[in-house]
Amino acid sequence: MLRASSFVFVFIVSLGAVRYCQAQDVHIPIPPAVPQSQDLRTPIPPAIAPRPAADDTPVPAGEEIQRQQAIAANTQRQAEIRRDTEKMLQLTGELKEYLQKAQRGVISIDAIKKAEQIEKLAHGVKSKMKLSF
Repeated sequence: MLRASSFVFVFIVSLGAVRYCQAQDVHIPIPPAVPQSQDLRTPIPPAIAPRPAADDTPVPAGEEIQRQQAIAANTQRQAEIRRDTEKMLQLTGELKEYLQKAQRGVISIDAIKKAEQIEKLAHGVKSKMKLSF
């Protein structure tokens, strides 16, 4: 009992002494915030920008470039969707064959991994299909 009360006394005294200790103030200089440009497009000099034909209605060079980039991005997105769906079709066929050959109620880790890969591809295709340019 005496030992426990001495521990309590030492603990209370040490808590009281903490109030009188001086903590070190550490001041780390933080550099000022530098605004970063959110615009990732680089301006094209007017001499390099493609010019519309004489009989066409004039289209600003920036809008034409953006339209071409959107078409290219859309074409690439469609190619990725096609590639991913073909891979899903292949994996689904492999999984179906495996499950038909496997014993009833027994699923291997490889089958589970294929199912997870199919799910991941399906989610990616779904998100790519939602994008529009």
